Amino acid sequence: MKNRFLFRLLKKIGILCSIFGLSSCTADKIPCEVPVTTGLMANKMRGMSVVAAATPIAGTPVRNLKDMGVNWVAALPYAYYVSNEPGIDTVSVCPLDNCPHGPSSKYAVIEIIQKAKLEGVKVMIKPQLWAEMEWVGDMEFDSEAKWDQFEINYTEFIMDWAEMANDMDVDLFCIGTEIAKFVKHRPAYWRGLIVQIRQVYSGPLTYAANWDDYQAVSFWDALDYIGVDAYFPLMQGETPPVCELISAWEPYEQELSTYSAEQNTPVLFTEFGYLSVNGCAYNTWDLEAQMSANEINEQAQANALHALIEVFAPKTWWAGGFQWKWYADALSASCEEDIAKDYTPEGKMAADMLVELYQ
Repeated sequence: MKNRFLFRLLKKIGILCSIFGLSSCTADKIPCEVPVTTGLMANKMRGMSVVAAATPIAGTPVRNLKDMGVNWVAALPYAYYVSNEPGIDTVSVCPLDNCPHGPSSKYAVIEIIQKAKLEGVKVMIKPQLWAEMEWVGDMEFDSEAKWDQFEINYTEFIMDWAEMANDMDVDLFCIGTEIAKFVKHRPAYWRGLIVQIRQVYSGPLTYAANWDDYQAVSFWDALDYIGVDAYFPLMQGETPPVCELISAWEPYEQELSTYSAEQNTPVLFTEFGYLSVNGCAYNTWDLEAQMSANEINEQAQANALHALIEVFAPKTWWAGGFQWKWYADALSASCEEDIAKDYTPEGKMAADMLVELYQ
């Protein structure tokens, strides 16, 4: 209570300084601190996306996450696809047990699910598409025949995992991840796919939309959660303080709240997370494109995670979320350029912050 009073007082002082132009009220003389509010995530999905490249997994990733307070994991089956490349007559999704291009195998995903069940941790299966030459959100085809062929192959891929989800008593199934143009241009296909999935899988469903196109999804009424990969650009600056990040979230929070009410469906952050580098709370896709030039900044990552939880955890319409990401073992992490700068909180200040937030 004392800390909250102090924070409100300092905020008022800052406003007065701005109004009257008082030079003595510089930003470096006014503390901008927000204490961690414990217990906010008690009834939320405290999830982590787990990358597993091969089996057997060398370690105890789920047990380690459970010790941090994580109560859900997302298992990530990948499939490889191509579209409109020279010499490609059809478009295919690789078979479950023979996908050399992706960073996960069928059996590693199954092992993650099994380990989670043994630890009493709930599971979301979140299939993802991957290609060498394009982002999946931009994927589209130049003929109806190719669209039809791709839909046949995508259905086979998803239905295999939906049946697996039901057989393994998985707690939540995601029907796709960030396939923006596919979702926009083929809505009838998606409604039909949802009907097919519900015939073999009895649990709740979601779809993972990118932060900037979730309102373009036309079939939320057929799902149980509005899934959002929440990489909203908040503010520039190497290490923005938590209180400023909280303010930067306000317009997005209001937008999500209104949309959730309109759809009468709770929002789930199917992904959220930050690189541990300078400026991580802004355009993360730009930072990803220049990883070697980024400077490590664990405090910026921890601040951004803290602000997100402080903003959304008290909201009844927000179901929780899955942080991106955690590597099951050293082999799973070996494909990354620089783990010290990557999204994973493992071994960083962000992990300590999550322990506090998830108490």
